[in-house]
Amino acid sequence: MKKIRLGINIDHVATIRNARDENYPDPLKAALIAEKNGADSITIHLREDRRHIRDNDLKIIKKKLRIPLNLEMAAVDEMIQIAINTKPFQVSIVPENRQEITTEGGLNILKQEAHLIEIGNRFRELGILFSLFIDPDIDQVKGAKRVKADSIELNTGPYSEVSNSKERTQHLAQLRDAASNAHDIGLRVFAGHGLTITNISDIIRNVPWVEELNIGHHIVSNSIYVGMEQSVRDMINCIQSQLSKKTTF
Repeated sequence: MKKIRLGINIDHVATIRNARDENYPDPLKAALIAEKNGADSITIHLREDRRHIRDNDLKIIKKKLRIPLNLEMAAVDEMIQIAINTKPFQVSIVPENRQEITTEGGLNILKQEAHLIEIGNRFRELGILFSLFIDPDIDQVKGAKRVKADSIELNTGPYSEVSNSKERTQHLAQLRDAASNAHDIGLRVFAGHGLTITNISDIIRNVPWVEELNIGHHIVSNSIYVGMEQSVRDMINCIQSQLSKKTTF
């Protein structure tokens, strides 16, 4: 049975901490608990407005973590320099809008190919993997290949937000086509945004070539009821259960 890795985004541990400007709950502690209970990587998004993760969180998590650290960031000079100084395992470029509550869509690679090529080259020289968060659009997939990304993360947000079965089927078809095209041209495929225990089954069963699912808000939210350890284990068990039922592509 092929494994699908679980990357856990701990941003919203910091959101709760910052709501009262306290020093708890501690994102580092959450990351270490996730690591201990089977997470394959940790994701943090250092936003320009520092609404949740802060610079010191990045520094200390990078220092203490033993599993890979994925740094989500905008493609702006300040963040590029921070990534160069910190050297996470992977950088994931995401679009950023200060008015948004969460990331609202995928990166438009086609409007900034030259810039992304330059960024990717700088990271590659340092051994930092370079990933792009995109909508499941074939033109964007091809753009990711042209700018020499190592991987793409397909935006599952629109899929996660619909309840109508016809619309969900359409979103799954788009994700499936994008994943297949990415694999065919040599890109590694990840997926994430809005995923929960109740909606990942169709992704696992119907979208081929996905190596990693990145999930944060659901795991952190569920940890309020069952604890971080159990919330992480519940998601891992759910993924493994669905993989055992998956049709071979």
